[in-house]
This record gives sequence, C-alpha cells and structure tokens, in this order.
Amino acid sequence: MMHWSDHLILLPIVLPLIVAAAMLLPSGEHRRIKSALSIATTLALVGIALTLTIFAMSGAPDGGDTAKVYALGDWPAPFGIVMVVDRLSAMMLLLTSVLGFCTLLFALVRWDRAGPRFYSLFLLLLMGVNGAFLTGDLFNLFVFFEVMLAASYGLVLHGSGEPRIRAGLHYIAINLLASTFFLIGVSLIYGVAGTLNMADLAARIAEIPPADRPLLEAGAAILGTAFLIKAGMWPLGFWLPNTYAAASAPAAAMFAIMSKVGGYAIVRLSLLVFGSQGGDSAGFGSSWLLVGGIATIGYGTVGILGTRELARAAGYVLLISSGTMIAVVGTGSTPALSGALFYMVGSTFAAASLFLLAGILERSRKGAATAADPVFNDEYHDPFENHDIEEVGVVIPPAVATLGVCFVICSLLVAGVPPFAGFIGKFAIFNALLPPDEPAGMAAWAVIAALTFSSLGLLIALVRLGVSLLWIPGETGDLAAWPTELAALGALLVCALALTLWGGAALHYVEQTSAWLNSPTGYIRAVLLGAP
Repeated sequence: MMHWSDHLILLPIVLPLIVAAAMLLPSGEHRRIKSALSIATTLALVGIALTLTIFAMSGAPDGGDTAKVYALGDWPAPFGIVMVVDRLSAMMLLLTSVLGFCTLLFALVRWDRAGPRFYSLFLLLLMGVNGAFLTGDLFNLFVFFEVMLAASYGLVLHGSGEPRIRAGLHYIAINLLASTFFLIGVSLIYGVAGTLNMADLAARIAEIPPADRPLLEAGAAILGTAFLIKAGMWPLGFWLPNTYAAASAPAAAMFAIMSKVGGYAIVRLSLLVFGSQGGDSAGFGSSWLLVGGIATIGYGTVGILGTRELARAAGYVLLISSGTMIAVVGTGSTPALSGALFYMVGSTFAAASLFLLAGILERSRKGAATAADPVFNDEYHDPFENHDIEEVGVVIPPAVATLGVCFVICSLLVAGVPPFAGFIGKFAIFNALLPPDEPAGMAAWAVIAALTFSSLGLLIALVRLGVSLLWIPGETGDLAAWPTELAALGALLVCALALTLWGGAALHYVEQTSAWLNSPTGYIRAVLLGAP
C-alpha cells in the first residue's frame, strides 16, 4: 500500500506541467497573475524537493539507504514506468528548485515581458529537468530530455537580437544531433539487453553474451556522447560559453542546471550499470571520462583566462565544474565523488549568480553608451580642490559596493579559496585521491594538477574581470539594480554560504550518497523488488 509521501514523487513533474499548460490559455494581459502563479509553483517545488530530500535521508527501516519508487499505473518494473527518488536525485531536485525560484524572481523585473510565453517555457524546462532526475528508465529519460531541450530552445531565443538568434540556432542544431545520438544509443542497448529500465539493465548486464557485449558497449558509448554533449565535455562543449552568454541573464542562470543533467546521467549509469555489477563491462569508458574531464578543466581554465566578458566567463566556470565531475567519475574513487558532488552544488550556485551579475552589468553598459557622465562623477572630488576639507578617497556607490561583494563571493566560491564551499569540495577530492596508506597513481596526480591549475586560473581571471567591470571609474554606466534582482542574487549566495557554514552536514550527505551509488544492489532491489 502506498504511503501519502509516495505521491510527492510525481509532483515535481505534474505541478509545473499543469501550471504551464494553464498559462498558455490567457493572453499577455494577465502578466501579474502568471507571475504570481509561477512564483507560487517554484516555491512549492522547493518545499516538495526539501521534503523528498528528508525522506531520502531517512533511509530504510534497518538504518540503511534505500530508494522510494513510484510505479505509474501500479505496473511493476521493468514492465511499467517508474519514478525513483534516492539521495542523488533528491539533491538534484532541491538544487533545481532553488535555482528555479531565484532565477524566476530575477526575471520578474523585466525579462518576463520580452516574450509572451516566458512563464510556460520556464516551467516546462523545470518539468523536463525534474523528470530527467526522477525517471528510472532510459526511454523516459530521452522524453524528459526532449521536453527540457524544447523549452530551452524558446528560452535561449527569448528577447530576440541577432547574436541571440545566431547562438540559438547553433544550440538547436547541436542538441538535435545529441538527440539523434541518444536515440541510436538507446536502440542499440534495447536490441541487445531487451530492457531500458536502468535497474533491470544493471541486473542483466553481467549476463550479456560475449558476442553481444561489443554492440551493447557501442550503444553505451553513443548514448554517453549525447550526455557528454549536454555536460559540455571537451571537445563536445565548445558551444556552451557562446550560447549561454548570448541568452538572457535568467535563462542562462537556469541553464546552469542543464549541464548538470548530462553529468547526472553519466554518474548514474557509470555507477549503476557499469559499476561493480557490470561484469566484463565494469568500468566501461572510465579512462575516456578521466582524460575528457581533465581536458575540459584545462579548456575551461584557458578559456576564462582569455575572455573579457563576464557571461562567457560564467560559461567556462560551468565547463570546469562539469569537467571536475567527469574526471572524478573516471578515477573510480567513491570518496572523491563525494567531494565532486559537493563542489558541483556550490559551483552551480556561483555560476548562476555570475550570469545574473552579468545581466545587471550588461544593462549598465548599454546605459553608458547614452549617459553623459560616468558613474563615479557625482561621487568623486579632487582631494586637493579644497584644502580646508580632508578627503579620504573615492566614495563607492551602494550599487557598486553591493554587486562587488556579490562578485567577490562568487569568485572565491568557484576558485576554491578557503573557507568557502569550493575549497571544502576540492579539499575532499584531494584528500580522497591521496590516501595516507598507499601511493597515489598518475590519474590522481593529473586530476589534482588540473584542479590546482583551474583554481589559480579562475582566481586570476575573475579578479581581473571584477576590477575592470566594477572598480575602474568610467567603465560602467549608471550602475543600478532593482531590489528584486538583488534579492534573487542574494538568495543564491546565501545558499552557497549555507553550504559553507554547514559544510560538515552537507559533506556527510554527499558521502552517504557516494556510498549508496557505489553499491547499486540497494537501488536494483528497491526498483525491481520493491524491497529496501
């Protein structure tokens, strides 16, 4: 018999779908109603995700971890569609819902008026992302991927403009190619294994005949290519910085979670299907993930050192974050994976905040083109102009000071400077890759070197950008931000700082998550047998 909490699993999918469909009916004159409904929906999703996270932490009656499974139509797996919540999917749902609420709050100032269907597209994007994290089979993962991408096509073009349209068309073409790879990979896997349920596939993979195994692995490689395009692994992620920089600020901030959908799929399949239960296919593709992840970190670091635009820099931050996750999965270290998950959450908040900051500064630069005086003219006085008055320096406007503090926090988070969450995550990775009782291998040293290089590069690049954009007189227009924008930006940074202040509890959660992922028997039993 189902518990009432089991039905909560469907709400992150059904709720935004219903509200998005309902908002397609009224005309654009009902913007206030649409905005209120959208804010209420995203706030409800935060509460639902938090509740599911608490349930995931409660585990099985015997004290171990388990997954909560919802069988649609009461059809058991692998014959029916199942939605699964465990520690990893609950964490990703909570990250998505918080990010969605904050970015939608930011968009209320003006971006929601740039197109008639903004709210519906935004909620459909949330529905697709949530479904991708919850689904228990590959076919429905494809379905939710397509819902997510279809909504993102509209959002990336939201606001029009030639650069946005050009980048959006490239983005659509690349993701249509990724969808083709997805279908080919899924078809090959189904043709060999006879199932697309991930738990059932994990249970069967060790028994695949040797003659069919190369075809299965070829399908997995093609499917993985689709995921890695979405995650932005080098050289498949060349499109990401340009596309995200061209999109509107709230859309780009929300897209920060989309690159994590590809990373989530890689983590899930690598440890569930090709983990310890994989037989001869155990560890399939790990060496490619290791090399590709390190290359992505290097590419992102070089890219951010070379850019002069904050929005493009935020895109490279996402690439470095994705590369960190991919490389750590390639090492096969469960303790290091917990550090990578921790770093991923903090860097996602920071990257989204950078996109929002870039939107405010871009608006100011556009205003600077028509402004008669630079921003500091009203505040600055020559200290030698009046010898009777003692001047101590330049008075920094409140907007510059507020946004400057936000920028500094973002920079320290992604660069991994102590004591912020980025440092905790990277230190956990280093500590796991350098065990005291055995020598570290070449793979471990390569990952450590890449992350150290990226930290230095991120700090140099972001400090340079901060100085040029915020603290050099005459470089910006009348810099101002609406209270709603500052509230959204502040909420994201408060979440990142909370991850720092309660780092011990958060690190314990991701450590339990990594241990659960490394032992896929519990997931398989929960889905196929309904047993903890």
